Amino acid sequence: MNPSEIPSNDSFFGRFAERITKFSGSTAAFVGAAGTVVVWAATGPLFHYSETWQLVINTGTTIITFLMVFLIQRAQNKDSLVLHLKLNELIAATRGASNRLINAQDFSEKEIATLHNFYCRLVELAKQDADLGKTHSVEEAEDNHSEKLAAHEE
Repeated sequence: MNPSEIPSNDSFFGRFAERITKFSGSTAAFVGAAGTVVVWAATGPLFHYSETWQLVINTGTTIITFLMVFLIQRAQNKDSLVLHLKLNELIAATRGASNRLINAQDFSEKEIATLHNFYCRLVELAKQDADLGKTHSVEEAEDNHSEKLAAHEE
């Protein structure tokens, strides 16, 4: 997702969505929703549990759920983008880290599977290393492992 695809909090929609998202996760929102259900249930006998009475709660919850899906997705997109930016900063700033992983979220599934296999191989090589604090690349791990095997064979 491009940063330009996320509405700015300077826009009316950005401010509105941010406020609704924050409110919907609050205790007050939960109490309000629970109270609405209690009031609705209490009015059941008054309306003889009619189809219209049932339709009111069904329609209300469907509309709210439908709209909340989009607000939740918007918040998730923003959080995900921010997390990726923070991780990219750490990768870019860390000596020895592979810059190939910057923007890994944009990789194809095949590229992600290739990277996953790469790190699985690194884990296997690390398991063979007695020094748990040592970190290295796959190439360094393979060289280190080969050196250890050669030393043991002598």
